[in-house]
Amino acid sequence: MSNKLKLALPKGSLQDATVELFRKAGFNIVVSSRSYKPTSDDDSLELYLIRAQEIGRYVHQGFIDAGITGRDWIYENRADVDVLTDLQYSKATSKPTRWVLIVPENSPIQSVKDMEGKRIATEGVGITERWLAEQGVKAQVEFSWGATEVKVPDLVDAIVDVTETGSSIRANKLRIVDTLLTSYPQFIANKDAMKDDWKREKLNHIVMMLRGALEARGKVGLKMNLPEDKLQTLVESLPSLRRPTVAPLSEAGWVAVETVIDESVAREIIPQLKAMGAEGIIEYPLNKLVY
Repeated sequence: MSNKLKLALPKGSLQDATVELFRKAGFNIVVSSRSYKPTSDDDSLELYLIRAQEIGRYVHQGFIDAGITGRDWIYENRADVDVLTDLQYSKATSKPTRWVLIVPENSPIQSVKDMEGKRIATEGVGITERWLAEQGVKAQVEFSWGATEVKVPDLVDAIVDVTETGSSIRANKLRIVDTLLTSYPQFIANKDAMKDDWKREKLNHIVMMLRGALEARGKVGLKMNLPEDKLQTLVESLPSLRRPTVAPLSEAGWVAVETVIDESVAREIIPQLKAMGAEGIIEYPLNKLVY
């Protein structure tokens, strides 16, 4: 195939969640421990496994056509790219991550203004420096290679780090002073790549399938046979995304009903459906939900 799309997937904490998202979207990706170039059942994709911190820069420079990386690293690298869609998923939850200013529990620092003249360690130097400038505060910001939490208070006055649930911060007897940036994964593309008709169409198709996989999270399909005289009661009470699909059965007085509901609702509503006279109730998982 002459057409190829160079696509970067994030290596590290988002790696497994990203591969699983693509699987649900219909793309089977195999990652080898010996290679940074995963394989796929889509021959038009040329995949790269790259640290999320670098993907925005490579897409901006045109070495990669598109990729998935955090909004924070796009901001950090000042990457000028097209954001095709937000992909609100992460390694632990569907909630966004936050870059936060962190100090020891007993620190006298209560606000960003107290950071004047202080020292901060962080991996997101650009994020931190730009935020401090916006706040009108001058502080020394140094790059941290990792294990940032152990550096306060002996080596620095505060750190700026990423948190999703805050559990690690509490476990290390630290507290959050302020939030600098809220971030979530974004599907980005090189601006020149988006001018290529084939690449743009391919990327739009991938985005549609990924969005469909995300929309299907927490949803299940539900189908059943129902006495026709109970249909109106069902339609008025069923918490479906759309009006249910209804079709007559070969047996007079019965209809087949199919819909999509939240999985958490299914355990409550199935007994109600049974009491209503429904039969042959089937609940099934969804991979994609495309509107």
